[in-house]
Amino acid sequence: MRGFLTLVLALATVLVPLSVVSGLPGSFLPLERAIPLSQRVELEALRARDRARHARILQGVVGGVVDFSVEGASDPYSVGLYFTKVKLGSPPREFNVQIDTGSDILWVNCNTCGNCPQSSGLGIELNFYDTAISSTAALISCSDPVCLAAAQGAATECSPQINRCSYTFQYGDGSGTSGYYVSDAMNFDMILGQSMLANSSATIVFGCSISQSGDLTKTDKAVDGIFGFGPGALSVISQLSSRSITPKVFSHCLKGEGNGGGILVLGEILEPSIVYTPLVPSQPHYNLNLQSISVNGQLLPVDPAVFATSNNRGTIIDSGTTLAYLVQEAYDPFVNAITTIVSQSASPIISKGNQCYRVPFSVGDVFPQVSLNFAGGASMLLKPEQYLMHSGFVDGAAMWCIGFQKVQAGLIILGDLVLKDKIFVYDLAHQRIGWANYDCSLAVNVSVTTSKDEYINAGQLHVSCSQGLS
Repeated sequence: MRGFLTLVLALATVLVPLSVVSGLPGSFLPLERAIPLSQRVELEALRARDRARHARILQGVVGGVVDFSVEGASDPYSVGLYFTKVKLGSPPREFNVQIDTGSDILWVNCNTCGNCPQSSGLGIELNFYDTAISSTAALISCSDPVCLAAAQGAATECSPQINRCSYTFQYGDGSGTSGYYVSDAMNFDMILGQSMLANSSATIVFGCSISQSGDLTKTDKAVDGIFGFGPGALSVISQLSSRSITPKVFSHCLKGEGNGGGILVLGEILEPSIVYTPLVPSQPHYNLNLQSISVNGQLLPVDPAVFATSNNRGTIIDSGTTLAYLVQEAYDPFVNAITTIVSQSASPIISKGNQCYRVPFSVGDVFPQVSLNFAGGASMLLKPEQYLMHSGFVDGAAMWCIGFQKVQAGLIILGDLVLKDKIFVYDLAHQRIGWANYDCSLAVNVSVTTSKDEYINAGQLHVSCSQGLS
């Protein structure tokens, strides 16, 4: 069921059942696919899932690395939903939480939740957090600075009678959760020196949810909570990096083919071919300055103002989105350019309202390379498989459809369709994001820090194939 990572060090090889990170103290957690690869869904169901997802995008140890082993593949028809396991409390209990780069807060279901799912269609056992059985648990009071800080997209309030800092997250799809903040130990295994494993922990603030609404009450994809990977002050990465427990950077490499898998690490993957572009400052998400799009080396005739960040416009990176989304002013010329180039070798067809092509040959031999061009001269090169989806067969030939979806207005969202088979580095310390095409089944170099800007002792991490859920 679980993939595993191995650590290859200069003087020794350490094999562990899950995953290990190189160098100075590091730790690991498993990340699993929420939907079995055997489950196929219609494109409209993927769009609906992404619409709900987008509505949820909310407005002691020094230099360690936390590493998550990734399971699952990026086939969009099997729904790209990932979760990881975190251990909270003393003694530690394990919780399955969805990875969400569009929100900041880690929250799990409380034992007092009245309408939380009691079972999951994912084949996992659901657990409930209970402050009474953790010796290290503490409630966040109304006077605590955490309660006074403005949480992104969350209504924070306090009840004077019980002096408990409460929250409510309301999502645009009608779902929501409410509960209260607690502090407790997050437990993880650490590597000390070359080959020693040790248990360690760090106190973090997270949410204990006592009520759910909308899709969060459903059992088909129920997990124990959500793990916010956003840039806000209350995200786990911000809490740990502010105390120099982990570097202020995280990276992932999602394998797109076969059984999938990949790497997700609170730390920096090192690769010489990585190019960087600045993050748009003062934004709640991972916004980038997309400047133009090229198809087969030719710039599309799109006004650069279409890509500008303003209000609800701009371009964001979101690993929680299955597909990718382009505003109409860019989508139409994009599809027209693709169709013109391939019309001699592939037959354009419309399937269920989507632009598709009957392709008798390999898509790599027929379809052009696409380049997304960002500020700072950083281009993101997309192979056909990173903007097309295989959608079955027509008259004995493969049918491939444009994976980018058209939106009338709003954000350009680059989801797993685009992000797969690439290293991505979210360098929050230097306010930039970098990427490089990469075979995510291979080893990667990972840096470990001893200070906020000093990187030493790079080791090597490599991922096994994902086994998926049984």
